[in-house]
Amino acid sequence: MPFFSLQNIRRYLPLRHDLWGRGSQDEGDSSGKGSGRKTPDEQPPDLDKLWKSFTDKLNQLFKKNGNAGGDGSEKNPKRDSNAAKGTLGAGVIIVLVLGVWLASGFFIVQEGQTGVVMTFGKFSHMTTSGFNWRWPYPIQSHELVNVSQVRTVEVGYRSTLKNKQPKEALMLTHDENIIDIQLAVQYRLKSASDWVFNNRDQEEMVRQVAETSIREVVGKSNMDFVLYEGRDKIAFDAQKLMQGIFDQYQSGVQITNVTMQGVQPPEQVQASFDDAVKAGQDRERQKNEGQAYANDVIPKARGAASRLLQEAEGYRGRIVANAEGDASRFKQVLSAYQKAPAVTRDRMYLETMQQIFANTTKMMVDAKSSSNMLYVPLDKLISQTAASPGGAASAAPPAETAAAPAPPAPARARESRERESR
Repeated sequence: MPFFSLQNIRRYLPLRHDLWGRGSQDEGDSSGKGSGRKTPDEQPPDLDKLWKSFTDKLNQLFKKNGNAGGDGSEKNPKRDSNAAKGTLGAGVIIVLVLGVWLASGFFIVQEGQTGVVMTFGKFSHMTTSGFNWRWPYPIQSHELVNVSQVRTVEVGYRSTLKNKQPKEALMLTHDENIIDIQLAVQYRLKSASDWVFNNRDQEEMVRQVAETSIREVVGKSNMDFVLYEGRDKIAFDAQKLMQGIFDQYQSGVQITNVTMQGVQPPEQVQASFDDAVKAGQDRERQKNEGQAYANDVIPKARGAASRLLQEAEGYRGRIVANAEGDASRFKQVLSAYQKAPAVTRDRMYLETMQQIFANTTKMMVDAKSSSNMLYVPLDKLISQTAASPGGAASAAPPAETAAAPAPPAPARARESRERESR
């Protein structure tokens, strides 16, 4: 590219023209050998002549005027050939530079990304994945945003749980206790333009919103609820609050998950808190043991009480039934006695004596005519009979002896009837 070198530019532009007020070479040499000081006779350059000289040089370069300096001199074929070559080379270079400049507007958007095109720094449009083109710099520029990537921001720690951030992790609960919380927030982008233009420091913005939301939710809950049964609810409420804030500020963020990485008391009171937790566990264990004992004893007691009630009900029913039966039998006996008193009286006497003798193992028999009393050991006789098979034969004579005094019983019955008849 010889036509755009510094020497060619200096050749076509009147940079050393004598109208700049430098004087002739002879004057410069005589005034102190190029000291550069102006003499009193020097005059400022004539701008009209400078502009005319500049335009003449340009005409020579682009072949608009065949004269060398516009002074009406004859054409120089060699100078015209050089001018033609310069014009052709300049045109080729301009086309190449323009092509390169336009080609710099092509860019590729990968799958899962979105291209945000800006015109003079202002949002213009968004492009999809693939091969795209925009006006080159400085007219337009673009920024690639990954909208499919799941990003993670950490609150209360960095990288690992051991690397805690106390300013973010320590929070105050509703019952005025301090708790140490570490959580991770996972999110993806739902609007690339909002993410680029509505946020200054995107990741820090997400972290601050997450910290603000979790502090608000924890501040409305008690310490025991946050530590134990309320972890999932705390994470759910915090995620809902975060999404509301992001939507309100049009940040282009979609929360996908909030995970509670760690929830514990501060390290300074960890030992005391462990003792309190142990005491609570002992209390729960003793309550469970007492409940287990109650569950074992109470059903047994209720079963025994139910059994006693059933036995009492059975006894009452039996007694009432016996009483009703005795009353019914007494009524029947009374009816029979009213019809035949003597027969009924004898029958009652015999039945009574039968019941007495059936339950008696010893019997004393008194003869009416004499004062002798006969003793009959029925229990011994029954035991001897049961002990030996031959006992039945030996027991026969005493039976006869015992049978002999039997007649007095009817006699007594007759005497009683006679007394009643009188």
